[in-house]
Amino acid sequence: MAPRHQPAGWRPAGPGPAHRRVGRARAGLAAVAGFAGVGLALSLAFGATGIGLPCPFLALTGWRCPLCGGTRMGAALLRGDPVAAFAANPALLIVLVLVGLRTLGWAAELIRGRASAPWPGRDARGWLARHWLPVGLALATGYAVARNVVGF
Repeated sequence: MAPRHQPAGWRPAGPGPAHRRVGRARAGLAAVAGFAGVGLALSLAFGATGIGLPCPFLALTGWRCPLCGGTRMGAALLRGDPVAAFAANPALLIVLVLVGLRTLGWAAELIRGRASAPWPGRDARGWLARHWLPVGLALATGYAVARNVVGF
């Protein structure tokens, strides 16, 4: 069977899904680097001066938001005190560990030059990958209520 000839000017539709995931890994690493840079600067400033950013949610409502204690947590981590970091904001510390693990995955994808599914035989676009924002907002809201009403 003779190979099919493509019309003049024909180009492939674009990079495959693996290339798109590597592009997402690059974008994810850039976002994490920016987030880490801001967090490091705020934590260093708080550690040196004792002055942190005031929380507008706390000022308006009297309730601690899900991020309250994040600067103290970062300063405690810079001092090498994970117990104080956990006491400042346990949920944010857990999220920080999860983001760190995902960052390692993105770095591995860039080093290998290709992406792989998070679990063997599974598509990377699972339910949680499509619904991370509403799930995260629901968890953050639940945590804010728990830490203010129950005293967690």
